[in-house]
Amino acid sequence: MTTTPAPGSPAWWTRRTTPAPAPRRGRGRPSLDTDQMVATALRLIDEHGVQTFSLRTLADALGSSTATLYRHFANKDEILALTVDLALGEAHTTPSGGPAEWRDVLSTMGHQLRAVLARHPSLLPTLMDHVPVGPNALAQRERVLAALLHHGLPPALAARAFTAVGHYVIGFAVQQREFDGPPLADYYGRLDPATHPAIAATAESLTAIGPDDEFAFGLGLLLDGLAQQIDR
Repeated sequence: MTTTPAPGSPAWWTRRTTPAPAPRRGRGRPSLDTDQMVATALRLIDEHGVQTFSLRTLADALGSSTATLYRHFANKDEILALTVDLALGEAHTTPSGGPAEWRDVLSTMGHQLRAVLARHPSLLPTLMDHVPVGPNALAQRERVLAALLHHGLPPALAARAFTAVGHYVIGFAVQQREFDGPPLADYYGRLDPATHPAIAATAESLTAIGPDDEFAFGLGLLLDGLAQQIDR
């Protein structure tokens, strides 16, 4: 029995990027461009959230029909996988300007990826379903790894550094999506210092640090740890 690859998986992308015959055009509405469909889907998800997104809402926004969309996509999950890769294409993951050190490469990657996820927070659940391996994700990975290898990082360490920064950024974005500072600060303030003395001593700092500073601090710690690995 043949199993259909899950949208976003390596097997799905392999099948997706294999050239296929163009869909037949019949009478009625004109054919739509796939890139236009995916870009419109990303806009709708940004505006209304992934839960309310459907092929029907996309067809309405395009002035088309769901039958037209089904010529290009098997289901909603396929469109979501494509929107994730489209969004990742917005990240300029290597520094611009003059020569950059390995630390600058990873710092730029981290901040750029975080900016993408901040613009498209509704894509986070889909992004976490699979390691992103679409065309834009692969191009991003190739650029960063090539830069790290150029700066002398061994292949194994370059790979682990790329993965560690990516996981940190995605984890931070997920946590920040659910974070609500004032209620959490109030909750910490009402805890009994006798049973939670360490939280009482650090409660203000736990919630007073802005997300930008917190992100930069954590990324800096990660890069410092990588620097120690390189020095060894």
